[in-house]
Amino acid sequence: MKTMFDVKKLGASNKMKMLVFFMLCAIWAMAWTFVKVGHQVGIDQSRLSDVGEQLVLSQRIAKYALSSTAGDMEAFSRLETSKNKFSSMLDTQMTDYGDGTGVSETPENLALINMDNRWSGFRYSIDEVLEGQFLIMAMAEATSLMNEVMPQLMEHTNGIVDELMKDGASAEQVRLATEQAVLGQRIVNSLNAVMTGEGTESAAVAFSEDTKEFGRVLDGFMRGTGGIKQLKGKALQSRIQEVALLFSRVSDNVGSIVENAEELVGIQAAAADITAQSEALFDAVESLKSVLIAAPDDRIVSTELAYFMGVVALFILFWMAYETLISQRRRSQLVEEENARNQEAIMRLLNEIGDLAAGDLTVETTVTEDFTGAIADSINVTVESLRGLVKTINGTSRQLSSSVQETEQIASKLFDASKQQSHEISVAGTSISNMSESMTEVSTEANESSKVAMRSVEIAKNGGEAVKRTMDGMDNIREHIQETSKRIKRLGESSQEIGDIVELINDIAEQTNILALNASIQAAMAGEAGRGFAVVADEVQRLAERSANATKQIEALVKTIQADTHEAVISMEKSTSGVVNGAQIAEDAGRALEEIESVSDQLAGMIQNISGSAREQANSATQLATSMNSIQEMTTQASTGT
Repeated sequence: MKTMFDVKKLGASNKMKMLVFFMLCAIWAMAWTFVKVGHQVGIDQSRLSDVGEQLVLSQRIAKYALSSTAGDMEAFSRLETSKNKFSSMLDTQMTDYGDGTGVSETPENLALINMDNRWSGFRYSIDEVLEGQFLIMAMAEATSLMNEVMPQLMEHTNGIVDELMKDGASAEQVRLATEQAVLGQRIVNSLNAVMTGEGTESAAVAFSEDTKEFGRVLDGFMRGTGGIKQLKGKALQSRIQEVALLFSRVSDNVGSIVENAEELVGIQAAAADITAQSEALFDAVESLKSVLIAAPDDRIVSTELAYFMGVVALFILFWMAYETLISQRRRSQLVEEENARNQEAIMRLLNEIGDLAAGDLTVETTVTEDFTGAIADSINVTVESLRGLVKTINGTSRQLSSSVQETEQIASKLFDASKQQSHEISVAGTSISNMSESMTEVSTEANESSKVAMRSVEIAKNGGEAVKRTMDGMDNIREHIQETSKRIKRLGESSQEIGDIVELINDIAEQTNILALNASIQAAMAGEAGRGFAVVADEVQRLAERSANATKQIEALVKTIQADTHEAVISMEKSTSGVVNGAQIAEDAGRALEEIESVSDQLAGMIQNISGSAREQANSATQLATSMNSIQEMTTQASTGT
């Protein structure tokens, strides 16, 4: 029965392995398909993104080309960047999914070849525009200059016409001046036509002829040449000079504009060609986009294949479940039969080991071929081991009894020794406790001494700071006294200058008095005619006398101020000397306090060291006393236990 069961089990196992293998293959194929499709979708999206950007670039390039020929400097940079980007993307596409030869007739390759052919002519025109960048920018700069100058030139030309009409000039001069205004406008129009590409060659010829005619008439107005009558009048000549100055800026660029007109025509034609070809390039890129969108529909590896493989894996899974269910039912029936046989063997074994449970170690179980045979054999070995163990326990019990008697004798001797040791430890503990208390008192007194020393250090520091503040105050007083002394000296010098001025005024008063006396003498000699002058001379003399008296009073006051100033300077110098001496004394006191502070710091440090050492000794003594007490307790417990 068991052999048949194993054969059936082996066949079912091989079948299940095959089903599992096929299911795993289907799942792997489904997963690989999904990964492949996902990867391809990412590639398709990247390709479509590039193509979309190329569609935008094809239109931007045409826009930038037109802006470049109009003189837009930034448009040249954008045009070159767009060209390089389109070329780089096209090269990547040719490497990615095109062979570049046209041999492969896949839709993607054919569309790429078509787009590359369109791009070749397109790129040639772009390069031609880019090569003409410096020419276009020079022309644009000249055009900008002329557009800036010509309105001013036209304004002065119209002013000349107004001046001629106001002055009643001849009809010929008015006509020529009016034609100058018309020529100026034609010059502007021709120049703009050259830059916009509207008949560039004919516009350049017209521009050259108009500027020559304008210059000829302008020269005639200035110098009377070419059968043209020279304009007279300061206002007209001033305006004609302004026109000539402005026109010189125009005529300087005429030659270069005319010479470069033909090359400019080629560049403008290239820009127009870019605009014309942009639609064809756009259509080629759009065609490639359509091919890329339709490409996934033609691929064999698709999501439908992944779904099919998933259905196959699910079918195999259901098949495996059905086979497993059938196998379980068969196995259950065989297990029930096997359990019945095992139940019989177990009951037989239980009956044989019943006496063993009652303590009979002479029992031996029967060993059979059933699964209980191994159990019976193990029970027999265990019983044999128990027999040997019981014999060993009996021998050990006898040896243990003898050892207990010897231990009791040794414990009695240890009890006596423990009592003696406990007494000695008690005495040592008392001595150590006394020593610990003494060390604690020493530590406390050292702490108090340390606090007193620290207080003396603080007092010394405060005294030093007070001395420093006193010295700073004396320095400030000395500086103020010196400043005051300088001001008093300057006051003395000023009073000396006042004395000099007073002396000068006194001399002037004496001279005035002498002059007044001479005037009085002259007035007296003049008689009746000099009487009025004599009155004035008398008044001047009185004023001179009053001035002399006032100067004498001022001179006396100045001398008093000088004397007081001199005494004040002497007093200030004495005060300064006293302040310097006081500062020196305060400095000596400060140094003494610093020495006191240093000594106090050293003393405090020494006291703190003593305090710390005493504290450590006290702690060590306390710990030693605690250890002795613990030893005593252990000894007492050992004695009691014994």
